[in-house]
Amino acid sequence: MRTENARIIDIRKLAENVFGILFEAAMAGEAGPGQFVMVRPHSDSRLLMRPISICDLDSERRLLRLVFRVAGKGTEEFSRARVGDHYSIMGPLGNGFPLEAAAGKSHIALMGGGIGAPPLLNLLRMLRRRADRGDISARISVYLGYRSMEDGLFLKDEFEPLANVVVSTDDGSAGVKGTALDGLSQAGTAPDLIYACGPLPMLSAIRKYASKEGIDAYISLEERMACGVGACLGCMVKTTKEDHHSHVKLSRICTEGPVFLSRDVEI
Repeated sequence: MRTENARIIDIRKLAENVFGILFEAAMAGEAGPGQFVMVRPHSDSRLLMRPISICDLDSERRLLRLVFRVAGKGTEEFSRARVGDHYSIMGPLGNGFPLEAAAGKSHIALMGGGIGAPPLLNLLRMLRRRADRGDISARISVYLGYRSMEDGLFLKDEFEPLANVVVSTDDGSAGVKGTALDGLSQAGTAPDLIYACGPLPMLSAIRKYASKEGIDAYISLEERMACGVGACLGCMVKTTKEDHHSHVKLSRICTEGPVFLSRDVEI
């Protein structure tokens, strides 16, 4: 983990209230799929850093891409940033998606709901590299859930060259009507490994599906975070196992997570 003053080299609007920022950042060489960074707003009236998952990176060129939805004053400020602006960022943080879980699998499903889709893009690239090396032989499918065609199918065109993509929308205006899990259900064949990120109701449904089918599912939980390093205890999740330090069934999403094996959390 490090803190650095990172320069923006590209920023663009991807969909309604969804933006992508590309930073020059040395920490790109240290980040794994599913990790996140904390970004500090410039305004003194907004003291807390904002957690944003890493969408993509180029470790050799030290480029770090973040994709976020405007949800408050901090992210609204980020959406108005310009090329050449500098922001203090801290990371990479958290435990991401375990790539080693893909070994020996035959069909892997990546499932993203809304702004949960961005961290899956870097994961997909890393899985494809392993497949190209022959380290894994699994078929990889991507299931992306959006609000509507009108709101925008952001990142869909970047996933499509790398895997088969099934789109779903809440209103049925594009692809399958329903959630990413509805898209998977209509595909007719169950995977033997799931990586997922999205809103809590979607992840809860995936947890139940994975339990029923006997599938390992790694889910990335979204939560408000004040510190990002486990000090404030503001992002706790109930777990099925007792923590060996605190002896309670709770874990910090920012440090023990954000990615958990679905059967280990109560959601």
